[in-house]
Amino acid sequence: MDNLRGFEPFGQDNDPVGPSYAAFDEEDAAIEPPPVVSGDERRMQVRAYNFWTAQLHDKNYPSIEELDPASVEDFRDFSVLLDFTSGIENPSIEYLGDALRAECGLGEDVTYLDQVPSRSLLSRITDHYLQIIANRAPIGFEAEFVNERGVNIMYRGILLPYSSDDDTIDFIYGVINWKEAAAAEIAAPLQLEVEQALAAAPPRQEHVPVWADGPIAGHLDETPELDELVLGEDFAFEEAQPDENSSLADWLDAARQSADSARDADLRTREALYQAIGRAHDFALVAAKFPEDYAELLSDAGLTVQERAPFTPIVKLVFGAGYDKTRLTEFATALQFADRNAVPMGGLADILGKYDGGLKGIVAAERRARKVAAGQHVAATPVDPRPRLRSARVRDLSEFAGAGEEFVLLVARRDADGNVAIVGAVDADAAMTEKALRKTAV
Repeated sequence: MDNLRGFEPFGQDNDPVGPSYAAFDEEDAAIEPPPVVSGDERRMQVRAYNFWTAQLHDKNYPSIEELDPASVEDFRDFSVLLDFTSGIENPSIEYLGDALRAECGLGEDVTYLDQVPSRSLLSRITDHYLQIIANRAPIGFEAEFVNERGVNIMYRGILLPYSSDDDTIDFIYGVINWKEAAAAEIAAPLQLEVEQALAAAPPRQEHVPVWADGPIAGHLDETPELDELVLGEDFAFEEAQPDENSSLADWLDAARQSADSARDADLRTREALYQAIGRAHDFALVAAKFPEDYAELLSDAGLTVQERAPFTPIVKLVFGAGYDKTRLTEFATALQFADRNAVPMGGLADILGKYDGGLKGIVAAERRARKVAAGQHVAATPVDPRPRLRSARVRDLSEFAGAGEEFVLLVARRDADGNVAIVGAVDADAAMTEKALRKTAV
């Protein structure tokens, strides 16, 4: 599991902490764009954001016609351009910088996002691009993960929306930089040297109480020997397991311990996160039985419940109000899904692990269900056209003759024998046709 957090200083520039790009007011609130940062800020993502705002002018989104990633020298090697005109579920990769391509080990034949290995740096942006389309604003993010080579990668990125008609977000421009954490064979000897240096340091001759006249000042010499306090190698703290006799505060403490484990584990895993979300759901079920105790916890934390986002206070109590707000929104949506489907105590973590798409799939399903309940039109899930086109009949050019636009987009299939057969025409709009014309090799 990626560890998502606010922008902290790391990377090549050792920059000071900058603004947070993504900010939500509540569960489905739009992202507030950050203020333009002065030219003294050298962080790549802030430069990219300022580059995007310079192209914005008075429009909703910069025009894709104004973007040529290969010519943007500052970000060229660390950027990617995704094209959603063929569908939101699997965008095509229109441009990929050399450094990013090399880090991911991708060849020139990789042209769609679903072809990217799941444990590569480029695959990380799949957690974020749907947020841009849903909230119609840039998204900044920072995280770390273990790649296919077993190397811990820390990365920072920003995704920026572009449009062909100033209404639809059909392109996303991403800028990402990264660094590798120290390998275990390097970090372990360094840690050993530090421990040996601390062990060799001369002991303090006198005990110094926290307060000279504090309550334990006269009992410091009664501290047990160190050997009595050393834990065995196989010792591990176990998370609290509340039961029917536990208080609501006990359930909250157990959920918080699980959330801390998911956040602070050396190797972040989806299983740890799903367990934490499951514990949050268990806490929500118990809170519903003890509304007065729950109201007291909310009051102590300075939180209030809003009708349109009933589970946001739950995840804030468990994960912390300062946790990444984008992730809190997803966690609250998962609890809404569990509530709507009457998921029993202890059952949500297992559902998250088995659900197609995991947390992202459940969030998408819940938002779709919410739109249906509100009477909004919900577009059908796009179906992969490839199986149908593989068996489609071969079309003759004469079938496309007659009146119409000057240029026609046709789809052809390369058969096993290498021959190319026309299988249909594309009912394209002006923007798609213009893009195809610009990319046509002559």
